[in-house]
Amino acid sequence: QGTVDAPPTETAAQHDSECYLCPGNARAGGVRNPSYASTFVFDNDFPALGGWEVRLKPEAPPDEGPERSSTGRPPLGGPDLLAAEPERGVCRVVCFSPRHDLTLARMDAAAIRAVVDTWIDEQTALAAMPNLAYATIFENRGAMMGASNPHPHGQIWATEHVPNDSSREMAALADYQARRGSC
Repeated sequence: QGTVDAPPTETAAQHDSECYLCPGNARAGGVRNPSYASTFVFDNDFPALGGWEVRLKPEAPPDEGPERSSTGRPPLGGPDLLAAEPERGVCRVVCFSPRHDLTLARMDAAAIRAVVDTWIDEQTALAAMPNLAYATIFENRGAMMGASNPHPHGQIWATEHVPNDSSREMAALADYQARRGSC
C-alpha cells in the first residue's frame, strides 16, 4: 500500500549551473555561494521564522503593543480551538556536499562525518544564543518532503519556544526518569 516511486532514470551532473545550492552559483538577491569543498551553511534566503528584529508594532518598544498570550507572545487568533502565534528564530540551510548528484546515503563515511560534525557545530552555536530554546535539524530531500531541489541538503530551524509536542515528550521523559531512575 502507498506510493512507490520509480527510481530516477536520468543521472544528475556533479554541478548544475542553475542550482542555487551548488558552489559558485547565485542565490536569492544575487548572493553567490563560495566554492565550498565540503559542507556549507548559510542563513535561509526565505526563512520560515521571523528574525529577532520583527515586531508586530515596529515603532513600539518590546513591552508595548498587542496583548500577550500565556506564552508571552502576541496572539494572532482568538479564544478558538486553535490560535496562531508568531515565532521568531533562525533558519539555516546545510549543503551536505558540493556535488549536486549525491544523496546523503551515497556519500562516503568521511563526507557523512563532515555533515554530522557540521550539525554538531551548528547546534552548539545555536545553544549559546540566549533567545533560542529549541532546534530541529532535518534533511530536505524529495518532492514528498516539499523539497524541489535535488542538491543534497537539509535545514536547521531554531526557535524561541519549545514546540508543544516536544515539550510534552520531554516532560514525559523527565517523569519516567524520576519514577524509574533510568531512561
